[in-house]
Amino acid sequence: MITAIVFINAEVDRIPEVAEELAALDGVSEVYSVTGHIDLIALVRVRRTEEIADVVADRVNKVPGVRSTETHIAFRTYSQHDLEAAFSIGGDFE
Repeated sequence: MITAIVFINAEVDRIPEVAEELAALDGVSEVYSVTGHIDLIALVRVRRTEEIADVVADRVNKVPGVRSTETHIAFRTYSQHDLEAAFSIGGDFE
């Protein structure tokens, strides 16, 4: 699975509506409203790299209220869950 992180600038008065429309798109797994220089972050998860263009260029950018996007493709995923699994010794200690 390939993950792309998409930074989205939206029309301020449409941020909630844009977020809901984005979250309903095929290929978009999550949408976050954030602080800072961007308004929303969408996580796009697809099977092939070529599908990122389908989702971002053909769907995300066409949602009314989306002003601009910046897409980053993830190379690896690091999470606390992954680290716990990697260092688990199989016992349940409390």
